Amino acid sequence: MNLTRTVPDARRHDLAFWSVAFAFLAVMAFSTIPSPLYGLYQQRDGFSAFVITLIYAAYAVGVVSSLILAGHISDWHGRRRVLLPAIAITVVSALVFLVWRDLPGLIVARIINGFSVGIVTATATAYLADLHTATRPGTGNRRSQVVATVVNVGGLGLGSLIAGLLAQWAGSPLTVPYAVFVVVLLVAFALVAVAPDPHTTPNPRPPYRIQRLAVPAEARGAFFAAALGAFVAFGVLGLFTGLASTFLIGTLHQSSHALAGFTVFVMFAAGVVVQIATLPWSVRRVLALGIALMLLGLALTVLAVWLPAPSLALLLIGGAVSGAGGGAVFKGAVGTVIEISPADTRAEALAGLFLAGYLGLSFPAVGAGIALQYVSARDTLLGFAVIVGVGIVATASRLLGSGATPAAIAANSAA
Repeated sequence: MNLTRTVPDARRHDLAFWSVAFAFLAVMAFSTIPSPLYGLYQQRDGFSAFVITLIYAAYAVGVVSSLILAGHISDWHGRRRVLLPAIAITVVSALVFLVWRDLPGLIVARIINGFSVGIVTATATAYLADLHTATRPGTGNRRSQVVATVVNVGGLGLGSLIAGLLAQWAGSPLTVPYAVFVVVLLVAFALVAVAPDPHTTPNPRPPYRIQRLAVPAEARGAFFAAALGAFVAFGVLGLFTGLASTFLIGTLHQSSHALAGFTVFVMFAAGVVVQIATLPWSVRRVLALGIALMLLGLALTVLAVWLPAPSLALLLIGGAVSGAGGGAVFKGAVGTVIEISPADTRAEALAGLFLAGYLGLSFPAVGAGIALQYVSARDTLLGFAVIVGVGIVATASRLLGSGATPAAIAANSAA
């Protein structure tokens, strides 16, 4: 009798796995919809680069706040019960973009969007791990790790590409991308609504508290190394996304919205490619490759805009190499945290990791926007590339020494 129920249950959980992955992808893609549209907002309302920085900072405030306040609560309330409201919040953000089009509306929409992203990143990643375990027990977490990191990083690139293409060739470029994603997000909501949730919630439910470090004490060294990896990886990605459109328009005189979206897409797509290509690699080997590629990508990006004749091709190559490096390091960081964290506190551990990552993503973009008020775009890029590069070199030994300890793995298995 158990055998007759096992196959249908496995199929149902496997379908749920891909439903959650689709929802994760949709939310992350929506978060980068505004990136290639900022030029249009600037033309319409005369925004300065500093105002764009404020809008970006609003998104970062939403992400960081949600990771601290709510990124971990699916450990207590269940994955689906937390993921569904988070998707709904993303829909609300899209509606605010559609109906409140001036600067205050953009800031509010980005805060709401950031808040939903913070919840989704931790919850969906933990949800995928739970569904994989329910479907394929005893096979390790590699499949869920790879899918989670691919849809996370890939979604960021896909949203920018779609928005850029729609802005370039569809009518109403500040309306159509958001309207399209309202439909996509509603489909994602419906799919998750009927998905099973194998996570066992605690009974009685613990009292609410904000985010804390939720990994075994013996594994905290590995966790901090992983968090450091997420910070520097997203720092490189944030540096490129924060300045790419500035160089396309101001230095390379390229005003195409499709090109702006494609430039960001290339970077994140390269991160996805390297994550898939390094599937059989050890975490240490993946991290070593990622560190090397991030440093090379930074150098190529700086060279692209400092040449006597700035090069679009070299800028794209630099972005791709940077994205590949960031994707590799992020993959290693997520894999480490999933491996060392017990299932009943996995979302909380992942929320801490993503908190470090989004702080890294925000720092270069916000800092660059402030710096552009005082120095040239080329000097801004060089200065931040040096800072981020020194940070990568300074933390390399810690990153390469990361990994789940035997004691941490034992604690996870016993949980």
